[in-house]
Amino acid sequence: MSDRLDPRLLSAIGEYGALGVDKCFNCGNCTAICPLSENGETFPRRLIRYAQLGLKQPLLASKELWLCYGCGECSETCPSQADPAQFMAAARGYAAASYDPLGLARLLFTRPLVGVSLLVLLGVLIGLVVYTAHGVMPTDTLRLFDFIPAAAIHDLGLGAMALVGLAGLVGVVNMVRQVRREQPEPTTPRGLSDWIRALLDTFGAEVIAQRRYRSDCGTAAERRSWLTAKWLVHGMVLWGFLGLLAATALDYGLALVGIKAIGAWVPLWYPVRLLGTVAGLSMVSGTSIAALNRLRRVDATTARSSVADWTLLVLLWLAGTSGLALELAVYLPRPAPWAYWLLLAHIALSLELLLLLPFTKFAHALYRTAALFIHALGRGAVVQHGDVGASTST
Repeated sequence: MSDRLDPRLLSAIGEYGALGVDKCFNCGNCTAICPLSENGETFPRRLIRYAQLGLKQPLLASKELWLCYGCGECSETCPSQADPAQFMAAARGYAAASYDPLGLARLLFTRPLVGVSLLVLLGVLIGLVVYTAHGVMPTDTLRLFDFIPAAAIHDLGLGAMALVGLAGLVGVVNMVRQVRREQPEPTTPRGLSDWIRALLDTFGAEVIAQRRYRSDCGTAAERRSWLTAKWLVHGMVLWGFLGLLAATALDYGLALVGIKAIGAWVPLWYPVRLLGTVAGLSMVSGTSIAALNRLRRVDATTARSSVADWTLLVLLWLAGTSGLALELAVYLPRPAPWAYWLLLAHIALSLELLLLLPFTKFAHALYRTAALFIHALGRGAVVQHGDVGASTST
């Protein structure tokens, strides 16, 4: 483990919203109350101690940083009101900015006015680029993809995915390197079965089913209606977003094999259209409830909301509602000319959301998934001791 100290670490994390952590006297109450503190994982006491001591590398290399689900139990029971849940959220923002080689994440997290101005400018620029590909706007009937050709949307989407994929890959590689470097005893999987099990645990049990979030971090949510339980709200947004991605990919796939042309009219119960509708409603409902909870400050994790918190919610909500409004326009009895301009705005919002994925709070989708995978992989690994290759089961 690195012994290099950074005396500015605590104040640096404070720029991301950890305003009360200086009150912490390391009593350990937060670890005692956290349902995830088991098998050597100490949420969030150890990470706070890292920050207090200036241990930057161990902090950035910690899986616990991303395994935390932000239930807020630690802040609600903290005797010194140090708000450890807010510290964990700020530390995740600090880590995401540290993994980012471009410095854009730091700007968006710590310079709210500059960040919002940049977001507006980026959205306008994307809209202008998309508009350069525009065609006619038929008024006798609504043909959206005569206005913005599907081929142009496809090409811009692939370009955005390539940029995001590269930036995200660099960030995840930086994170994994630090995690591996700080582990006192490196672990290696036993075989293919460990990799398969880790993938199933990560993407099936954790990302999709949210097993730990529901079972271990549900105490705070259970005190409220299950309709506003944090795991369910989070799931509505996540499942909705993934469902929209799947519907978009399927729509293009059907066009490639000649089953259905992009933009062709289909009934609302057509499987791909129905998937997109349900997913859109799920994402918009989830972001609406999450925004309402932040406005009402229903618990410790929503007591303070940063611009970074609202940026992600607003972009997701706008992208979802504009998509649903476009779908409504398709089924109106008369052509709606406003739908052409709404399509332009929807494309710009969706591309901006995609391009900013590695640099906003959305980045936790990348880093949490990587951390969960490393965590799951380690449970079935062997520990390498010394240079002689001896190993023992963990």
